[in-house]
Amino acid sequence: MLARSNNQESQANISPQSAIERLREGNRRFLGRTPLERNWADDIATTAAGQFPFAIVLGCIDSRVPVETVFDQGIGDIFTSRVAGNIVNEDILGSMEFACKLAGAKAILVLGHTDCGAVNGAIRKTRLGNLSALVSQIEPVVDEVAASMDTEDPTFVDTVAEANVVRTIDTIRQQSPALAEMENAGEIVIVGAMYDVSSGQVRIL
Repeated sequence: MLARSNNQESQANISPQSAIERLREGNRRFLGRTPLERNWADDIATTAAGQFPFAIVLGCIDSRVPVETVFDQGIGDIFTSRVAGNIVNEDILGSMEFACKLAGAKAILVLGHTDCGAVNGAIRKTRLGNLSALVSQIEPVVDEVAASMDTEDPTFVDTVAEANVVRTIDTIRQQSPALAEMENAGEIVIVGAMYDVSSGQVRIL
């Protein structure tokens, strides 16, 4: 069956929880090597006059985690924002508010991943130009996790990465009253997930 880009009607009919399920289903197709068939030229033409994505995904810049691909989504289906360590700042919050409040997205998914370079940088307290300020935002999460587990544990990095996803979600709720209000009203959901770079599987937290 030929997939079509998300449109105004399909966006209006999707609920916040079904938006997350749609991402789950896309990842299952990705894992099963059964992606939807798409006519990219038609999708470009269809979305030229407007866009109606059903979700926004905040992910890491890691080249092993191409967001649209791992969720098997096409042109016009999801917003994506990517920054090392999937942290959040004022610009990203503004982008999320646009996506949900103005453009109608029903879900925010914060996507961390295993073997995260930014998390490793925070653990090592890397200092390098502007990267220093970025990894310093993750360092408090490193300290929190280190207080309850051995830093030499082979799962330490991924545990920090998952805790960092949770922290990012908390920051979204604390620093964006608009998004927190939408979530409380049931208009959107804000959830986290972890992508396994060794398997391609997304696990919703």
